[in-house]
Amino acid sequence: MSLKKSTLIIILILLIDQISKIYIKTHFKLQDSVEVFGWFKIFFIENDGMAWGTKISDFTSFISDRVAKVILTLFRVVAIFAIGYWLYNATKNKSPRVLLLAIALIFAGALGNIIDSVFYGVLFDSSRNQVATFLPEAGGYDSLLHGKVVDMLYLPLYNDYLPDWIPFYGGEFFTFFEPVFNVADVAISVGFIMLIIFYKKAFPVNEKKEDTVVN
Repeated sequence: MSLKKSTLIIILILLIDQISKIYIKTHFKLQDSVEVFGWFKIFFIENDGMAWGTKISDFTSFISDRVAKVILTLFRVVAIFAIGYWLYNATKNKSPRVLLLAIALIFAGALGNIIDSVFYGVLFDSSRNQVATFLPEAGGYDSLLHGKVVDMLYLPLYNDYLPDWIPFYGGEFFTFFEPVFNVADVAISVGFIMLIIFYKKAFPVNEKKEDTVVN
C-alpha cells in the first residue's frame, strides 16, 4: 500500500470523525441521547482527551486538571508526529499492507481526537444546557489546547439486573459495554487489534537472517 493510499484512508477517517463530532456538537445538548437500536444509542458527552471517555482526574490527582490537560495534549501532538514518521518510514521500506493500514488507522484516530483537544475550545461555545454554536461571535468556551473531545457512540449491549445465580454480583444492575466513544477511538482500537492479531504478517522475520543465526 502506497503512502498516497494511506493518506486517503487517513483523510476519510478524519472526515467521518470530524463531521460526526461537529454534527453532534451543533445539534445535541450535553447528555442528550437518541436510541437507534436497543443496544446502540447516540449519547453526547465530552471528556478531557483520554480514550473511551476516561477522565484525566482518574489519573492526575497530584496536579490540576488544566495543567494535566495541556500536558496530555502536548504529549499527543508529539506522539502523532512519531506515528506519522513511523508510517512514512514503513511506506518507504515497503512494509506489509496490514502494517501500513494499522498505522494509518492509529494515526487518523489520534489526529482526530487531537483536533478536538487543541481547537474545539476556541471553535465552539459550551454545549452545557444549550446546543453549541460553531465559530461563535463571543468566542469559544476555552482557550487553545483546552478543548474537550466529543464522544457519542454508546453500545449498552446488556443493560439490566444480573441473574441471582451469578456469584458476588448476582442481582446487581450491570451495563455492558459502558464506555462512550467516537470514530477516532474505533480507528485507534482497530489499528492496535490488527497489530496484535496479524503480528507475524505485520512484522515478518527475515528468513535469511534466521538461517544465518542458525548456521
